[in-house]
Amino acid sequence: MPVITEIEDLKRIYKRRVPKMFYDYAETGSWTQQTFADNCSDFDEIRLRQRVAVDMAGRSTASRMAGQDVAMPVALAPVGLCGMQSADGEIKAARAAEKFGVPFTLSTMSICSIEDVASHTTKPFWFQVYTLKDDDFMKRLFARAKDANCSALVITVDLQIMGQRHKDLKNGLSAPPKLTPRSILNLATKVPWGLEMLQTKRRFFGNIVGHAKGVTDPTSLGSWTAEAFDPSLDWERIRQFRSWWDGPVILKGILDPEDAKKALAVGADAIVVSNHGGRQLDGALSSIRMLPQIMDAVGDKIEVHLDSGIRSGQDVLKALALGAKGTMIGRAFVYGLGAMGEAGVTRALQVIHKELDTTMALCGERKVADLGRHNLLLPKDFSTRWA
Repeated sequence: MPVITEIEDLKRIYKRRVPKMFYDYAETGSWTQQTFADNCSDFDEIRLRQRVAVDMAGRSTASRMAGQDVAMPVALAPVGLCGMQSADGEIKAARAAEKFGVPFTLSTMSICSIEDVASHTTKPFWFQVYTLKDDDFMKRLFARAKDANCSALVITVDLQIMGQRHKDLKNGLSAPPKLTPRSILNLATKVPWGLEMLQTKRRFFGNIVGHAKGVTDPTSLGSWTAEAFDPSLDWERIRQFRSWWDGPVILKGILDPEDAKKALAVGADAIVVSNHGGRQLDGALSSIRMLPQIMDAVGDKIEVHLDSGIRSGQDVLKALALGAKGTMIGRAFVYGLGAMGEAGVTRALQVIHKELDTTMALCGERKVADLGRHNLLLPKDFSTRWA
């Protein structure tokens, strides 16, 4: 077993183990992938202020996200197709998050259903929904999430239509994978993955198959998007969704200060500053670059989280120091899931926690609540370069 000290170690194992179409699904952006690349590289522009001779005894990364106590301000982001990265992947990830003490967010486009995950966990998890045309299906999704005791609803607002992801189209992404000469050749090199998949019955979109009416191709994310997603979404529609859920509502996909203000106005409890991991509007600014402007616009009037580009505990610290109250990791935990199943997700969380704790100490802080811009050295034009 290789020594795993960073997320990149898990990524290397993941790439060897998982079929190409599912690796590419996670590790790709839209169009030229400029935003996908910027999400990570813009974190690198932020430097940290080292402080010394500060009492570091009794440090804690504990915090709260959406009214929930967390071991560190990191949630597992909603990622579709986790059950194709590893058999029963959503269950494995949810278990790892529960044991570690951080929120897990189940995607509508999961392989394991809401009920599957609820039956294999003991604590509430978050559930993510898209903005769909079918009110009846949406209401039933909300009701199923409520019956499963989900503690927060995450509404994705940046996917009315899907950005073009060249690799997904070329690979013929589907769940389960469609057998073509090209895919068969690749699957033949992923024997451990295939043997795992043969031992589970969960190979389709569990929240859709048997629940949604009139879906002609439930194996295809692209077909489902074209048929079911609502391109006419507006803020009144989001307000309506908010009225259907009596718990915390988090709007994911906010990337503009004006939209952050509108999210506050429609009654959201929290927002996630996100560009969908660079998978929607290529050429949009990175999440971390937009965070300062959004914080200036809404301050502490609404809880702000950040995702897209986080690959380390240092990235988490930088987001918190710029004002976010929490973060979400997607690819970082997927690497662990594909590499080692539940143990890999746990290892990803351990790596990020260790990096966050150590970096916090070297910056002279004992609590995440004390982090702020005083811990950072920012380029003068970091948040205004493209204004």
